[in-house]
Amino acid sequence: MAASLRVLRRRIRSTKNIAQITKAMEMVAASRIVKAQARVHAARPYSDEFTHVLTTAAKAGASDHPLLVPREEPGRTGVLVVTSDRGLCGGYNANVLREAERLMRELNSAGKEPQLFVIGGKGTAYFRFRKRAVAGQWTGFSEVPDYPNATRAADTMTACFLAGSAETVQGESEDEQQGSGGGSGDGSGEGGEGGSSRSSSFVPPQEAEGLDGVDELHVVYTAFNSLASQRVTSSQIAPLELEEDDESSDGESDGSGSGDSQERQAEYEFEPEPEVLFDRLMPKYLRARVFAALLDAAASESAARQRAMKAATDNANDLVDNLTREANQARQAQITQEISEIVGGANALAE
Repeated sequence: MAASLRVLRRRIRSTKNIAQITKAMEMVAASRIVKAQARVHAARPYSDEFTHVLTTAAKAGASDHPLLVPREEPGRTGVLVVTSDRGLCGGYNANVLREAERLMRELNSAGKEPQLFVIGGKGTAYFRFRKRAVAGQWTGFSEVPDYPNATRAADTMTACFLAGSAETVQGESEDEQQGSGGGSGDGSGEGGEGGSSRSSSFVPPQEAEGLDGVDELHVVYTAFNSLASQRVTSSQIAPLELEEDDESSDGESDGSGSGDSQERQAEYEFEPEPEVLFDRLMPKYLRARVFAALLDAAASESAARQRAMKAATDNANDLVDNLTREANQARQAQITQEISEIVGGANALAE
């Protein structure tokens, strides 16, 4: 009886220590959510408007740039999966990886080979354990991402996208020789399938050298809606889906929104030519989209960790209450047994 009481008291002390740790982690996650939420709200309008302007200008420009025109029979598709570096955030990573697996099955059924790019230690470990090839991986900044972090991932994916599934990404020195020799006016003819020589202004990073090219780019991440609502989403970021604005043009028949429809149907005059303009804007566009996804994922990770740590703290407190009740019952039983032994001994001495 005394041994079981000591075990219960030891468990109560250890559970209280765990509750203190989880409470501290909950408070840290709550403090990070405020900053992460502010960064999401500050970056989202830029990313959305950048996409809208490119989509509208693409309709007006009638360009055959690879960012705008889907390639015939795409053979390989790049998939960027955004996970966290640390655990203790509930089902956050499991939901993202489940959506990534669903997307890859869908791409395989369509005859497209997925090429993985992973951000976050949990996603890297997941695919490494399953012996899945990963073209690019970046870790160490999932909770507080910066624009240079997004630039590394986006530039690698841009280099693969410009190369196309039929080629590999060429080295930096070779690209610079082509850019200095050909000038900016070349590459407007038969570059519909895409190639690294199509954009002389973009220099692939060294970590992208030798990677297989892709014809499409998708990103899987957790979109942050509010503290209580985060949704795992997968979206295609290249080529641009120009049909997105067609729904808004249907609203012209209504009396409302006439000003917005006039803005969306504005006529553009390009200076320089559309090919050169989209060559310059494509890396910036992909960086903005990847950075926005990283900010959403960071805010969602902090929200998921706060909920998980709050649940862990509540469970630890409930366990402490149950263990305390069991310890009190054990102590009462021990006292009752001691009293009965004393009474029994006194009666024996009296006889």
